[in-house]
Formats: sequence, C-alpha cells, structure tokens
Amino acid sequence: MHTLRSRMIFSHILPILIIVPLMYIAMVYLLETQLFIPKLTEDLRGNARIITEISRTETFAPGNHRGIAYAMQQMQFDPNMRVIYMQPDGTMIYTNDPSYSNQMLEQLDVPALARLQSGDEVVITNYSFIERREDFIQVLQPISGAGSDVAGILWVSYYDSMLNNLFKDLRLLSLVVMFGFLLLGSLLGSILALSISKPLTQATQTIQQLAHGEGNLKLEEKGPKEVRDLAKAVNFLVERMLTLEQARRQLLANLVHELGRPLGALRSGIQALSQGAGNDPSLMKDLTSGMDEETARLQKVLDELAHLHDQVLGSLELNLEQTKLAEWLPKVLIPWQEMAIQKRINWETNIPSNLPQINIDHMRMSQVIGNLASNAVKYTPPGRKVNVNVGKTDQQIWIKVSDTGLGIPKQEQEKIFSPFFRGDQGRRIKQGMGLGLSIAHDLTVAHGGHLELESTPGIGSSFTVWLPL
Repeated sequence: MHTLRSRMIFSHILPILIIVPLMYIAMVYLLETQLFIPKLTEDLRGNARIITEISRTETFAPGNHRGIAYAMQQMQFDPNMRVIYMQPDGTMIYTNDPSYSNQMLEQLDVPALARLQSGDEVVITNYSFIERREDFIQVLQPISGAGSDVAGILWVSYYDSMLNNLFKDLRLLSLVVMFGFLLLGSLLGSILALSISKPLTQATQTIQQLAHGEGNLKLEEKGPKEVRDLAKAVNFLVERMLTLEQARRQLLANLVHELGRPLGALRSGIQALSQGAGNDPSLMKDLTSGMDEETARLQKVLDELAHLHDQVLGSLELNLEQTKLAEWLPKVLIPWQEMAIQKRINWETNIPSNLPQINIDHMRMSQVIGNLASNAVKYTPPGRKVNVNVGKTDQQIWIKVSDTGLGIPKQEQEKIFSPFFRGDQGRRIKQGMGLGLSIAHDLTVAHGGHLELESTPGIGSSFTVWLPL
C-alpha cells in the first residue's frame, strides 16, 4: 500500500468485496423468503386441496378410512411431497413416507389439532437463513364429513432433504454468480486503476528526465479529463523548460558576442597606449574616444542584464513622478535625433504642447523610448524618415515611433517582444542581445500600459507605447 497504484487498485476492489457479498446475502434471502417459500407453500396448498376433494367423492365416502387409504395408494404423488392421512384424533391411516410406516394406526403429535378439528386449515412454515435442518413447509387440511363434522385430516409437507437441496442449489448458483462478478469487478477495477496510474507514472518520469536535462518526451493527452489536464500541464512545462534552456544558451552566446567585441577593442586600445600611442595627441584622442564608446556598449549590456535580473526576481520597482511629456520627451529624444542627422535620416517629431501630466519613472521610460528610437534609426536607411508622434485619448497617452526601414516579417512579429529574439540576419534585431524590445515591453507593462507593433515588410514599422492617464 505504499504506491498510488496499489492504493487505487485496493480502492476499486474494496467496495466490490464488500458490496457483492452483501448483495449475495440480500438476493438469496429475498429469493427464498419472497419467491420460493411462498410459491412452494401455495403449490403445497393446491395439492392438499386436490387430495381433499378426491377424498370427498362418492367412491371414498368420508369416514371410510380404509377406502381412502387404498385410493391414496393408487395415486401418483409428487415424490418430493410427504402425504399423511389421519383420523380426526390424529391416528395415522396412510402415509407415503416409509420412515412413518412403523407409526401406522398410532396417534401422531399433530400441530394445531384443535384448530383442525374445528375445520380450519393450518399452514406452518419454518425458515432459517443460516441453519438448513429446521426448514419446512407444512399444510394441514381438515376433511369434512356429514354435516360440519371433520371426518379426517390431511397432512402434506415437503421432505426436508428436498428443501435443503433446493436452497443449496440456489445458494451454490448464487455463489458462482457472485464470484464471477467479484472476479470481473476486480479485473475491471485493476484495469481502471492501472489506466490512471500509468499516465501519472509517465508524467513523473518525464519530470524526472526534465530535471536531469533529458526532457524531450511529449505525453499523449488522452484519458479522463484530469489525466488530460495533467498531461497538458506537463507538456507545457516541458516546452517551457526547453524554451528557457534554449534562451539560456542564446543568452550565453549573446554575452560572448556582446562582451567579446568591446573587450577586444579595449584591449587593443590599451596595448596601443602601452606601446607609445599616447605620445600622439590625435591618436590618443581617437583611441580614448573609441574606448569610451566600447565602454558605453558594455554599460548598455550590463543595464540589459540588470533588467533581466529584476524581471526574473520579480523585483522591478518604479519611481513614479508627475511628468509633463511636452517638456520631458524632447530631451529624451535629442541623442537619437543627432544620431539620425549623422546618418542622413529625416527626423520628424510631433509633440503637442497641451499634453496632460502622467505618472512615469523617468529613467525607466527613457529606456523604453531610447530602445524604440535607437532601433528606428538603426534600421532606417539613409535618406528615409523616422517619425515620433504623441497624442491622447480620454484615458490614455500614446507615443508612436515609426521608421521606414525593412519592416518585420509577419512570422516574427509574434516573437518580437520575446527575450533574446533577434530575427533573421539582414533584418531587424540582428545585433545586440535581443533584449531591447523585451525590456521596453516589460517596462511599459510595469507602468500599467502596453506596447503595440504595426509593421509592413518593405515599408516600415511603428511601435506605439500606450500609458494610462
């Protein structure tokens, strides 16, 4: 009983082991008391009445005991029925039971003799479910003589062995049926228990394999609803864990790439300085400027990793302040506007001056706008345009950053906000760790808003930040 399978098998079989024997007892008792005994009694009474009517014929006149005894000897009685004919005082005149032959012409101990002498029919039954030897059915029928006098008494009953054999056969047949049902019920209970425990065992094995890094098995979602739900949950867990494992590997690959390049540039700059490059002011300026840019890239990688750490721990906190977008947003966009000008991209902004104040975290929301503007400039070819538009509805403020770059294929749009997703080479998000849009999405949601994407391949993309007023 230490396994769920054994307990489930026991839970299926135990009710059968209790209910079926109780049903057997109830069925046998009802059949014997409500069907067989009443039927046998009625048959016996019918036979007694027939014999009584025969004894009243002219051939066997009442009181002619010898003639009646002779006539009964000529009758063909049921071999299972004992017949005794007596005088009104209980003296036996005839019997078909050899065991009573030595009591012929003797007075018998007749039950309810007084009632019989007064002309009443007497039916006596004795039934015991446990003990067979005392079961009997007896019918005593008075035979009327001249007037209202009783000329004789007819005593008919079934032999004890007949009743014993009848009930024995009934119970034996019922036992066979009961054991058949027990066997069938136990078999079905075991099959049902195994059918439930098997998917549970498979789910356990799948989770164990997943814990050891071997989880690639998909469970079949079949069976009862609860089992299907469990299989679906395990399959979701396996898929999720595989996705996270793939993301972990992608993160490591991205880190190697993103950290390797600036560190290599920094090391080259340090080596150049150590070899006397600092003696040339122009070269010194170029080296330090390049090293500063590489350090800035490293800082951005660290900022993205810090956000990822906060996201995993669920410890992202916002320092909300009442902010006038018309004053705050242009300052945030200045670096990206300068980058666009340097790349010969047309930069346009439309920021109404009558925008209401909203509660935002300046640093976090600057990161959102910076990521969107940076991508827009990065993936817009020279000579094309980047737009930043701001507007409001009754309950929300929206900030839309639009580019006229390559656009995003439809199959990538559903994954664009997933961590580490970088898209196909030659398209968007082919550089960096693939965390920029994921961070922008999470920070927007943390502000109670949402981030929308509209993109047409070959025409461009628009990212809209929706924030509640």
